[in-house]
Amino acid sequence: MPALLSINSYHYRRGGSDVVYLDHAALMESQGWENAFFSMRHPKNLETPWSRYFIDELEFGQAYSLRQKLTMAAKAVYSFEAQRKLRMLLADFRPDVAHLHCIYHHHSPSILPVLSDAGIPVVMTAHDLKIACPAYKMLNRTGVCERCKEGSVLNVIRHRCVRDSLSASAIVAVESGLQRAMKAYLKHLTRVVAPSRFFLEKFVEWGWPRERFVYIPNYVDAVKFEPCFEPGDYFLYFGRLAPEKGVATLMRAAKSAGVRLKIAGTGPIEAELHALQAELQGEIEFLGFRSGVDLHALIRGARAVVLPSEWYENAPMSVLESFAFGKPVIGARIGGIPEMIEDGENGWRFESGDAAALAEVLSRVQGTSASDLARAGRAARDGVETRFNWAGYTAAMLALYAGLGVKI
Repeated sequence: MPALLSINSYHYRRGGSDVVYLDHAALMESQGWENAFFSMRHPKNLETPWSRYFIDELEFGQAYSLRQKLTMAAKAVYSFEAQRKLRMLLADFRPDVAHLHCIYHHHSPSILPVLSDAGIPVVMTAHDLKIACPAYKMLNRTGVCERCKEGSVLNVIRHRCVRDSLSASAIVAVESGLQRAMKAYLKHLTRVVAPSRFFLEKFVEWGWPRERFVYIPNYVDAVKFEPCFEPGDYFLYFGRLAPEKGVATLMRAAKSAGVRLKIAGTGPIEAELHALQAELQGEIEFLGFRSGVDLHALIRGARAVVLPSEWYENAPMSVLESFAFGKPVIGARIGGIPEMIEDGENGWRFESGDAAALAEVLSRVQGTSASDLARAGRAARDGVETRFNWAGYTAAMLALYAGLGVKI
């Protein structure tokens, strides 16, 4: 029986990368693999016997003493605790492959040499751009940023790239400078899974060897989603309310196009967006955080889902979930979004950040017949059944592992 060690900061469904971490392990278990987990202690964690090896909770942004903050900063740069506890786990469990998701600033890259020294192939799914960009996103308050590609990581401090905070940016600059000097990721990652071709090409632009990467798109299990091809009378955005998500652009476009818009989510600019709505007086409804059946009902009842991003999105699960519900998606032409949307087939694309271009698309979709929208919804659903499906994902991952010498 092959054995898999899955490593991630959180052991519960906190965000998209955490969902992939848990679902990937469950999928491998269904293929006959034995699973172990290495994560961080947290009150919301799912129960697992492997929690005895988990590192202590490390939650940035909480109220900690100065001494605790200094300890956390040191761990974010290089965690001896994570090294020690991983060695304890490996003494009790010998994986054929370790698959990493998000480890930065919690486990830190300190765990990478522990795995490679033990002769364990190390695979990482690139949920973000961290192995190139110190601040994960190639984004700061000035917009999309790639200054560190040719320049110093001190750019992170100069432009306060992490949460617009000088202290947080300084910690990340130190951590990134150290990892670059040690070539921690480059030396120890056997393969990197890129869920979008855009991310793969971006890493190569930043100097990574192309042969280190494999493109394996995310998937959804379409049978778990009941589609509704009948178009509703509103457009829907669901997700985080943050500047890079382009929600303000969407609101201006919706007002200009005279269409009905529902926004499901919370985030740091929620108050700003409510103030913008007071100014615009558009037919815009804020629904707050929605999940589960409530969110599913909103998606199924929409005319189309809109993803107006203004940063380098990877391969958004929100697109695949919308497709699975039989809904076309209007997406910004940025990051990995365009490779998921076939313009006029399963959705529509527009130039990122261009409210006028988005308003034109919204008006056009508003005037599209129900039969044509249903046809686009069926094409969207067909895409997740044939292209972004679990069978293709499983086959690709097993082929990757086999290529690393794992006996499947």
